[in-house]
Amino acid sequence: MTDFLNFFLHIDQHLVTFIANYGLWTYALLFLIIFCETGLVVTPFLPGDSLLFAVGSLAAQADKPLDILILLALLILASILGNQVNYTIGRFIGPKIFTVNDRWFFNKKHLETAHQFYEKNGAVTIITARFLPIIRTFVPFVAGVSNMDYRRFFFYNVLSAVLWIGSLLGCGYFFGSIPVIKNNFVIVVYGIVAVSLLPMIWALIANRYFFKR
Repeated sequence: MTDFLNFFLHIDQHLVTFIANYGLWTYALLFLIIFCETGLVVTPFLPGDSLLFAVGSLAAQADKPLDILILLALLILASILGNQVNYTIGRFIGPKIFTVNDRWFFNKKHLETAHQFYEKNGAVTIITARFLPIIRTFVPFVAGVSNMDYRRFFFYNVLSAVLWIGSLLGCGYFFGSIPVIKNNFVIVVYGIVAVSLLPMIWALIANRYFFKR
């Protein structure tokens, strides 16, 4: 756990070391991390926002063999494919899960409710979830479980991937090399995580359910 936290907080330094040792294989590593973080419900703990910002800032440095346009295309693709796999898994096993037991969570009514929700609010949910750590890993899976219309899911999957990858990579590329940010990267990582968690915290506070006695 300590090693993971150290990697997470000093992700820029670890990336520099990896680039120095493995060069262009860094693209494969980044693709794999983003794909797994968005495509496998068992890996929501992988770095997402902070990783994209760090990679963008490194791409702005002339001595690093990372091209921002290649990163943009590659990581958008990884994000799209990750969500697609997650959706497909959810759509395949979802109906089976909800027929195992007719009590508590495994109830057909929950599946019908989820389906109605995603048909009505799926677009906003998929786009918003891209910017929420952990949540973004589960949303496409639930969309698949609830049998959200595939064409709608695919469109907003692509759109949300472009917005998420583009904004974080772009911020890192244009601001990450500024000395004050570069020299205080750990604080910046904390800030990115805090900002990305704010919508979830606000939702919990605003939800009247949590105020019930």
